[in-house]
Amino acid sequence: MKSLDTIKQPVTRELDVFETRFREAVRSNVPLLDKVTWYIVQRKGKQVRPMLVLLSAKVFGEIGEPSYTAASLVELIHTATLVHDDVVDDANKRRGFFSINALWKNKVAVLVGDFLLSQALLLAVKNKQYRMLEVINSAVREMAEGELMQMEKARRLDIKEEVYFEIIRQKTASLIAAACCAGAVSTVNGSEDLEQKMWNFGEKTGMAFQIRDDLFDFGDDDVGKPLGIDIKEKKLTLPLIYALSQADKTQRRRIINIVKNESHKKEKVNEVIAFVRQSGGLDYAREAMYRYRQEAFDILDTMPDSPSRQALKELLIFVTERKK
Repeated sequence: MKSLDTIKQPVTRELDVFETRFREAVRSNVPLLDKVTWYIVQRKGKQVRPMLVLLSAKVFGEIGEPSYTAASLVELIHTATLVHDDVVDDANKRRGFFSINALWKNKVAVLVGDFLLSQALLLAVKNKQYRMLEVINSAVREMAEGELMQMEKARRLDIKEEVYFEIIRQKTASLIAAACCAGAVSTVNGSEDLEQKMWNFGEKTGMAFQIRDDLFDFGDDDVGKPLGIDIKEKKLTLPLIYALSQADKTQRRRIINIVKNESHKKEKVNEVIAFVRQSGGLDYAREAMYRYRQEAFDILDTMPDSPSRQALKELLIFVTERKK
C-alpha cells in the first residue's frame, strides 16, 4: 500500500495552492472567530476529500479556479459538519486534540460551524458555480437525514442491514460522492454522464471507507485504538448487525440488552466484541467493503488512463487498508 504523500503526487502543487485558498476562505476580522478557525486549520486531517476533488478534476482536464473552488467548498462543508457533530455527540476530542466545543463551549462551536457553512455558500455564489453548489448541497441534506435516521433507529436498536447501508450512504458516502462529482464538474464542462459516474465512484468509495471505520471498533487488525466506541454510543454497525442475524433469540436478546443498557461497562462491551468476532461479523463486513471497492474500481476503469486515475485507485486502496 502506497503512502498518502506518494498517492497525492499528481496534485501535490495544486494541494499547496488549495491550502492557501482554504486559509483565506476561513479568515475573519472577528478576533475570536479568527482564533478558532486558525486552531482548526492547524489541526487539519489527511485532507482526503480535497485530494479526491483535485484528482477527479485532473482525470478529465487541467485544474483551474473552478477546481480550487470545488476543493474549498468540500473542505468548508466537511469542517463545518465535524464541528457541529462534536456538539451533537458532546465529544471533547477530535483527531486527538480538544474539540471546538470543549475549548470554547457549544454556542461558539455552533456559530463557527454556521460561519463555515455560510463561507461555502458565498464562495460558490461569488464564483458563479451554481451546479457545484447544487451537488454539494444535496450531500449536506443527505448527511443531515442520515444522522437523524441513525438517531431514530438507535432508540429502538432495530437496524436491518439495508437500513444500515442507507444510513452510511447518506452520512458518510454522500460527501465523498459530492467531492468526486464536484471535481468532475470543474473540468468536464457539463457532461452529466461523467458527473454521475464520478458521483457513483465517490459513493462506492465512501461506503467502503465507512465499513473500514466500523471494523476498527472491534479491534480489526489490532490497530491499538479504543475499542467499542460505537457500541458505547449504541450504534449498530455492519459487523454487529450480521452477528445478531446469526444468533438465536436468547443470545440476540442478551446482546441487544447489553448495548441498550450496559454499554458503559467495559467488560460488557468486550463481551459484545467477542460475540461479533466469533460470529464471523468482521469477515462479513470486510467482504462487503471489498465488494464496494471493486465496484468503485470498475467505474474508474471506464475513465481515461492517467496518473490521476491511478492515484484515485491507490487512494481507494489506502482508505480501505488503513490502520487508523
